[in-house]
Amino acid sequence: MFEWYYVGGYWGPRKETPLECARRAELFFHMLARCDPTFTQWYRGGRGAPRTLPGHPVRPEVAEWEQLFLRGRLRTDVGKKVIEEFGFTEYVWNAKTSERTRIGFSCGAYSPGAVNTCLLYPPEEGPLRERILRAPLLAEVLTSMATAWDPDFAIVSSSEMVDLVEKRKGEVRVGWLTYLSRRLGRVPPLPAPVRIEPVGSLGWLLVLSPERMTATNPEHVAFTVRVRELLDRAGLLQRPDP
Repeated sequence: MFEWYYVGGYWGPRKETPLECARRAELFFHMLARCDPTFTQWYRGGRGAPRTLPGHPVRPEVAEWEQLFLRGRLRTDVGKKVIEEFGFTEYVWNAKTSERTRIGFSCGAYSPGAVNTCLLYPPEEGPLRERILRAPLLAEVLTSMATAWDPDFAIVSSSEMVDLVEKRKGEVRVGWLTYLSRRLGRVPPLPAPVRIEPVGSLGWLLVLSPERMTATNPEHVAFTVRVRELLDRAGLLQRPDP
């Protein structure tokens, strides 16, 4: 069965300017470029893009990302007025084909109940998908995301695994790889082969297995559920109040 894997970082309402979000984006893309050669050049949509390219090239610089986030502000249907508390959105990719990696941002939102996100979707097929869906590389990607965006939590998982493991709507999710901010609490001892690594002073990276964890493997599902229960008992799956 095909599984839809993704890397997702999530955090609650956080009022940030386009410039502040652009600084985070610049750091994220500089760190991401060190993870894999295919992560060095990104493109966006829009009219007038060269036909030979996947879109308009995006430079990983603060000035460019500030303009992209300003362009990506949400507006009212009537009058097209900017809705400041809804923050900014942007979407980029690195190739034309189904072997492209896609990244979407929703940041700077501070309305009550807002959820800001950074989502990375690996290629849907081909050798690049297999190269990216490895624990060592994904650990670097997750560390880059956590360092740049300081989310409450971030995961690497398939949507199918999340559906099997998640118990409560809106809880902190647990995946094949999981990042937990120190704001959530202290990580308890976890069973082997879980590896726990600090991410600077921000939080912890949990790698549940060196091999890819799938929703079609009952042992993988059972072990992820077990780790989720241990983290839940430690009070780590409740999202922090804004």
